[in-house]
Amino acid sequence: MRVLFVCLGNICRSPTAEAVLRHKLLELGLQEGVEVDSAGTGDWHVGKPPDSRTRQAALLRGYDLSALRGRQVCASDFARFDLILAMDNSNLQHLRRMRPGNAAAELDLFLRRYDLALDEVPDPYYGGEEGFEQVLDLIEQACDGLLRELRGRL
Repeated sequence: MRVLFVCLGNICRSPTAEAVLRHKLLELGLQEGVEVDSAGTGDWHVGKPPDSRTRQAALLRGYDLSALRGRQVCASDFARFDLILAMDNSNLQHLRRMRPGNAAAELDLFLRRYDLALDEVPDPYYGGEEGFEQVLDLIEQACDGLLRELRGRL
């Protein structure tokens, strides 16, 4: 199973989701059966590490994002991944527009898929520290739902 998380710049939300899911898969011994990656619809941060505030907030909860680097979604991702989860409607619409006609990848909103109170993971980039904490809370909850789904598919 291959999962791709997508946000705008690939420096806050999607790398957080990648790191949280990798961590939870490792804890459950499922890391060999699931490939996880993240990307952005924009190209501003390609090759750069996640935002320092994102890294700090994640590290306080035991998630290490230091090895991650930003990349942009490309057409081949729609063939490579089984499940592509967008952090918000804007990015989901962007993915739908760029999706090749023969793509097998399933597209969805990350939070909506797992019945959380919000449909979108809010972008914490222009806010304060509490935004990064909220993102982690939401992503941890949604990753628990994703793990239940993945267990059923493996």
